[in-house]
Amino acid sequence: MESLSREEKSWMLYDWGHSAYSIIISTAVFPLFYKAAAESAGVSGAHSTAYLGYTIAISTFILALLGPILGTIADYQGFKKAFFAGFSFLGIVATALLTFIPNGEWQLLLVCYTFIAIGSAGSNVFYDAFLVDVTEEGRMNKVSARGFALGYIGSTIPFIISIALILLSQQDVLPLSVTAASQIAFMITAVWWGVFTLPMLKNVRQRHYIPREPRIVASSFKRLAGTFKEIKRHRSIFLFLLAYFFYIDGVGTIITMSTAYGTDLGIESTDLLIILFVTQVVAAPFAVIYGRLADRFSGKTMLYVGICVYIVVCVYAYFMKSAFDFWVLAMLVATSQGGIQALSRAYFAKMVPKQSANRFFGFYNIFDKFASVLGPLLVGLTAQLTGQTSMGVFSLVILFLIGIAILARVPEQQSLQAGPPNADGSSQKAAGGLG
Repeated sequence: MESLSREEKSWMLYDWGHSAYSIIISTAVFPLFYKAAAESAGVSGAHSTAYLGYTIAISTFILALLGPILGTIADYQGFKKAFFAGFSFLGIVATALLTFIPNGEWQLLLVCYTFIAIGSAGSNVFYDAFLVDVTEEGRMNKVSARGFALGYIGSTIPFIISIALILLSQQDVLPLSVTAASQIAFMITAVWWGVFTLPMLKNVRQRHYIPREPRIVASSFKRLAGTFKEIKRHRSIFLFLLAYFFYIDGVGTIITMSTAYGTDLGIESTDLLIILFVTQVVAAPFAVIYGRLADRFSGKTMLYVGICVYIVVCVYAYFMKSAFDFWVLAMLVATSQGGIQALSRAYFAKMVPKQSANRFFGFYNIFDKFASVLGPLLVGLTAQLTGQTSMGVFSLVILFLIGIAILARVPEQQSLQAGPPNADGSSQKAAGGLG
């Protein structure tokens, strides 16, 4: 097996650390902690859910606006790692601060969560764009997939510790309240995230960049405006982003709403946490498998496979009646959620000019973030009109069918060639005036 370079390993280790946020803060522990805090303050379930939704929407909107702007600035020499470090630090510190928020202060929890979400998503814009710096184009499928796989494995360690603390405190085995156990889980997440960010900061450098010039901010806005034209002109990039918008919306909606859907089926919170843990474990090897199969059959073919699996998930969800059915559904999701995200990232990285990767990944982030609006809205409206949550999930088939239809129109993958390299190996400018 071909060995990984130090930069590739360091890049992948960030996923190992950051994924603790994804499972503990975004999916499992924080939502339950917040709901309990809001309830203790006399806020009804419907209202507290709405406030959490507003918070997610606000942080999403902020990142959608900042992503392309900061990404364009980060294409200049020396800015990429600085922005990555800044957003990572914001997310890590805000996560640690959750530990010290008094019980019942649900508004402070939402403020903190806003900064955590901005830090997490913001760092990911530059983390994803660093893929073009840490590896060669022919290895992107493998490295991207292994990054997701390590993320799934790494997140299970702090997740197990956190869930053990919470369950043991519930059973009075530990002299801790559930609130205190949850707060310790938040600190564990912050430390885990922070420690495994260090190799990335130490060993990874920006190899592809645009040399600095006077009035960087003004020039960045001009280049940003030019990117709209470039995306329109390069049909393959435009169509891929459009396809990605629809199918990743379906993927994200299923991930973020799975806990609520399981609750509607009457599944206990403890069982849901166990299912989420097993899903993480199963997803890790499948992410690697997707990467290997993509090298053999092409990334686009495996994206088709992943989308089809999600269509099956939506259809199966319509007939779901029991906890066993939810287990089956979770395992189906586990087979493809990492693979489809990893290959999308690698597919896009191969298409864009390397020295302008931040700028293009800023737009990739826009499509990713705004895609998290349509799916939940579709599920909510369908469920409300029909009175069945299962119909809401089934309605997501529409998004996957649109995504696969547009993806089929994406021309064969080709990258935008960069201009001649600098003395240190970095590119000077992209063809077609992208520099």
